[in-house]
Amino acid sequence: MSQKAPIPQNDNVAHALAGAGGGILSMVLTYPLITLSTRAQVESKKAESKFVDAVQKIIAREGVAGLYSGINSALFGISVTNFVYYYWYEWTKAFFEKAAAKAGRAGAKLTTIESMIAGAIAGSATVIMTNPIWVVNTRVTTRAQNAETDIESGKPKKSAAPSTIGTLMALLKNEGPQALFAGVIPALVLVINPILQYTLFEQMKNRVEQRRKVTPTIAFFLGALGKLFATSVTYPYITVKSQMHVASHSTKKEGMTETLKRIVHEEGYAGLYKGIGPKVTQSVLTAAFLFAFKDVLYEQTVKLRMGRKVAAK
Repeated sequence: MSQKAPIPQNDNVAHALAGAGGGILSMVLTYPLITLSTRAQVESKKAESKFVDAVQKIIAREGVAGLYSGINSALFGISVTNFVYYYWYEWTKAFFEKAAAKAGRAGAKLTTIESMIAGAIAGSATVIMTNPIWVVNTRVTTRAQNAETDIESGKPKKSAAPSTIGTLMALLKNEGPQALFAGVIPALVLVINPILQYTLFEQMKNRVEQRRKVTPTIAFFLGALGKLFATSVTYPYITVKSQMHVASHSTKKEGMTETLKRIVHEEGYAGLYKGIGPKVTQSVLTAAFLFAFKDVLYEQTVKLRMGRKVAAK
């Protein structure tokens, strides 16, 4: 009887595919919260802030589909983002683990510093490659909020959602290719978000693995805790990045520091945390679902690839 081949632990492509699939599934489940948070980040201080009111007004203007504005570009973006991130993260992680094994370090697990370096490398590569996708997504999600009013009913008319391709072409025509990299500096600063998230997740996971197997349920809660901490710490820069993505709607272009100072001057420090409720909820749920889905998808992806290799022999 043949022995079952072990699942490779550092298969970069399998991890990348599992991360992309997990990201898509988790985003589909939580996308309305992204819409609410992003709009809150870029609207004025007079904009509505109550969750229920915000949902009702979006539905009144645009229908239920308004809660899913820009989901096509978001799904494409999250799949590319997660694929690139997990590929480089696992590549760097494997490098450190091999070095640790050669040095005779017991367990060959990543230290906190090594986890942070792996996250920084993966995060920086991901930001540079995917920033254009998220600029387009933010533009679609935060399209003109002032809908016309129907004369007969007195209610706001439902506005047609712009296409992702249409938004991209208009952006390139009116502002040039450089607009696709708006907000890239705060996005690079935000690399600290996944560094904090994955470092905390990896360290908690290592502790749990010393006592028991990490199930999808455990991964769900560990992922939620990691993302809760990371998003709470870095949220002001998320707000700044969103406002820079839609900066073409104003006449004055601003850098990261100028945008940060303007928000504080006009709205106080509370302005940096607009939409944090739905954003934290969405981020925590997305991360939790992602880690829960990723382990399952990773195992299935590896088994499928191994099965194809066996069939090809």
